[in-house]
This record gives sequence, C-alpha cells and structure tokens, in this order.
Amino acid sequence: MINTLEAIAAIIKNFTDEEPKLKLHVGEVMDLWTAFTAFKEAHTLYQVGLNTTVDSDLKSVLEEALNGSLSDTKRIEKFLIKEGVPLPLVYPSKPVSDPSAVPEGVKLTEDELANLISVKVAASITFCAQAMSKTVRTDVGLLFFSIQVNLMKFAAPLKNIMKARGWLRVPPAYNPPGSPTTTR
Repeated sequence: MINTLEAIAAIIKNFTDEEPKLKLHVGEVMDLWTAFTAFKEAHTLYQVGLNTTVDSDLKSVLEEALNGSLSDTKRIEKFLIKEGVPLPLVYPSKPVSDPSAVPEGVKLTEDELANLISVKVAASITFCAQAMSKTVRTDVGLLFFSIQVNLMKFAAPLKNIMKARGWLRVPPAYNPPGSPTTTR
C-alpha cells in the first residue's frame, strides 16, 4: 500500500510543481487538437441522439453529455487560441428536430445510442489518460486530468441506465483453464 501512496504522491507533486513556461511540444498540440476534434464530433452524436430519442432518461443523459462536452471543448479551444494554435475545421451544430419526424430506418434505437455514447466516452477517458501521461507542461496535464474526471463522472450514471434497461453489452465470463467451473 505504501508504494501506491508514494506513486500517487509523486504524480500529484509532478502536477503541482511550478515550472518555467515551456512551449507546447508537438505531442501536446496534437493531443489537444485531436481532443478538440473528437469532442466536436461527439457534440454531433449527442445532438443527433437528442433529435431522435423519445426516452426521457436517455434524453437527460444526452443533454448532460452535450453540456459537459461543450464546456470541456470550450476550455480546450481557449487554451489552443491562447497558445497560438490554429483550430481544426469542424462541422456546425445540428438543428433541433422532432424525433417523430425521423423515419425508423434512419434513426438509431435507444440501445444503439447508449452503446455508441458509452464507447465514445470510454475511448475519450483512455485518450485523456494517454495524453496526460505524455505532457511536459503541468497546465496541459491538469486540463486532460480534469476532462477525464468529468468524463468518468458522466460514465457511471450512463452505465447505470444501460444496466437497468438491459442495454449494457457484457462480454462472456472467462474461466481460466483448470478452474473448477471449466467444462470439457
């Protein structure tokens, strides 16, 4: 347990140490650019979901996801602009539409939407961890860390809804060879 606590203390110390203002390195810029683009694409997914779902719980989750992602994306945008990094081209927001006006063969089911969002959030959490581990600048690391925490706070309620509705995709149980429950 001491080794774990020492590791956590070292990580926190790394993020709180004052450092001279360093220029962003190419990896930090690329990760910030990628996150900005991916989050803008997620906005489209959330907006399409809001335009197609009639499930009130899923609609609430989508609204929370969109609002949180808009906030995180704005933080990245301000950071990139402050650092003089040009923003990537992104798609405009989707207009609001009536879910009943979308044909059944075109819109995603609530199950499909929830799983698509879940995968996007899981990938974003992993991406933030990788980006954070590559940063040299403390402010970039803290930005990715705070976004990752926001994503994790959102992921738990989404998973609970998915479990309750039977939408959660669970891989088969693994029984290692030789375990008492293995059948031949």
